[in-house]
Amino acid sequence: MFFARLRKLDWALIGGFLILAAISLLTLASHDRSFFWRQLTWYGAAFAVIIFGSQLPWSWLIRWPVFRHGVYWISVFFLIISNLQSTLVRGTKSWLSIGGFQFEPSEFAKFALVIFLAGFFTKRYVAVWRTKNLFLSLCYTMIPASLIAIHPDLGSTIVVVGIWLGFMLMSGVHKKRFLIGLGVGIGCLILLWTSFLKPYQKDRLTGFLFPERDPLGINYNVIQSKIAIGSAGLWGKGFGEGTQTQFHFLPEAHADFLFAAFTEEWGIAADVILLLTFLFVFLQLTNIGLRAGSNEAKFVVLGSALILFIQFLINIGSNLGLVPVTGITLPFVSYGGSSLLTVATLISIIQHIKIESSG
Repeated sequence: MFFARLRKLDWALIGGFLILAAISLLTLASHDRSFFWRQLTWYGAAFAVIIFGSQLPWSWLIRWPVFRHGVYWISVFFLIISNLQSTLVRGTKSWLSIGGFQFEPSEFAKFALVIFLAGFFTKRYVAVWRTKNLFLSLCYTMIPASLIAIHPDLGSTIVVVGIWLGFMLMSGVHKKRFLIGLGVGIGCLILLWTSFLKPYQKDRLTGFLFPERDPLGINYNVIQSKIAIGSAGLWGKGFGEGTQTQFHFLPEAHADFLFAAFTEEWGIAADVILLLTFLFVFLQLTNIGLRAGSNEAKFVVLGSALILFIQFLINIGSNLGLVPVTGITLPFVSYGGSSLLTVATLISIIQHIKIESSG
């Protein structure tokens, strides 16, 4: 039974994630071997979650209200606890330590919100554009969004709000109420700017608008990223030969700016492979979502694809200087266990949905 279900997995999708893992490990091996070995361990755990997690009864769980509400409120609890702690990691309270293991509650919150809103929008699918339902869905979204903003974590806050906007669009566009929702979203961003953002985060946003300002300070990271990408050429400088990366001019080359580090050493030609791989992954996820047998399953798959797509756009855009730097990593590529296991869990659910859809 187990091996019969394994054959029904979308192995092409898994192959796409293997290519992304290879890109990550290749870049980390060149930059820092300690990161390489730790990330290799995380990838082992992630692919185990995808393979064995796909055998769990996810279709039943995501339809079970107790499960949906449970993961949602547990994620809110973790966010509250992380905000109450006094320890700062990289200037924020985004990390929570339990039993010596550190993880980002915001990553779990993204997973929980997709599961929760999938049930919410499915139950109210016909009447989702009623003011009461829009208000409720927004409230459920703004609880974790506000707690993440307090950390402060602007990037994850944008992703969480983006999940809600994406679910509204998937439910069918009602022009008047969508404009109201968009207005509410803009209002939330204004509130975020005035009440939650730290001075250095505001500087990042104003630095994006004025890229020539403070080249050795707030705009340093983006300038070094542009130099790394711009100097790569078609084929790159070669393994271990990236000057911006190897001489540590490029900050966070293992995380936020791994794309720039990869480009510098392997060139624009390798970037094409990376971008085409992401495009393939998005198309595969969309195809599975459209073929899913229930509305809950469709929302979960397409919501998961939405998370990956938003983070992809923000990370690549910030590396190129097209959007402000918000601390969002490149999904399934940048170093980190919390993000990797969150994506792996979502992919395991998607694989289960694919198996159920194929009979």
